[in-house]
Amino acid sequence: MVSSRDSHIIELWLQRQASPHTRGCYRRDAARLLAHVSKPLSRLTLGDLQGFAQSLVQAGLAPISRARTLAAVKSLFGFCQRMRHISSNPAAELSLPCYEKRLAERIVGEDDVKRLVETDSKPRDKVLLRLLYAAGLRVSEACGLLWRNVRPRGDTGQITVFGKNGRTRSIALTAPLWAELTALRGNSGAEEPVFPSRSGRLLDRGRVRIIVRRAAKQAGVADAVSPHWLRHAHASHALDHGAPIHLVQATLGHSSVATTS
Repeated sequence: MVSSRDSHIIELWLQRQASPHTRGCYRRDAARLLAHVSKPLSRLTLGDLQGFAQSLVQAGLAPISRARTLAAVKSLFGFCQRMRHISSNPAAELSLPCYEKRLAERIVGEDDVKRLVETDSKPRDKVLLRLLYAAGLRVSEACGLLWRNVRPRGDTGQITVFGKNGRTRSIALTAPLWAELTALRGNSGAEEPVFPSRSGRLLDRGRVRIIVRRAAKQAGVADAVSPHWLRHAHASHALDHGAPIHLVQATLGHSSVATTS
């Protein structure tokens, strides 16, 4: 049974996460921790947290999934200490598991991307694929794009997206992509989604994943490509062509050059 004080502090912590996806993951992580320890947050020790970490191993979670879960736990306890909900932070010394970094394997080649974005998809899906790659968007940013976020800029235009931690950035589009994007609008109002679902609501992340994988299969790209792979490809290809790393950082919405690098 979670105490009302713990529930309140967890909700405050969750509200600080800009992404609905992150909030959902963190909520499940906190619930998993509390179900395992059956204690209030203020009574947990480093030993309790290490026991929880071991339970993740026994549950068969991959190292990268365990690292993400424990990073959420460390974030929660850091917040609790800052809010004076706990006097000391038992998670400060909690180690995160090492895992093999395989980002380089998730960079799609330029020829593969070109075939992927030129597949015989319906107009909405084709523009979505091109925008994910050309603008380096996170899938949540593409799903949440509204027509009021689309603005002309000289002979072309730009989109404004709202990324992690509430950061807003504007991304200029090429003239061909701008023409394809604006051709989708029709009579849509400013508050309507650029990429609507069949019901007219915001497109679901899972649906975007299906669209990308279907296009990859049609293009003969062997790997199970995800929308985020196109974001990786944008960064890698831009840097390969000599784009300044600070420009790539600004386009992707990274908080530091180190992340982009």
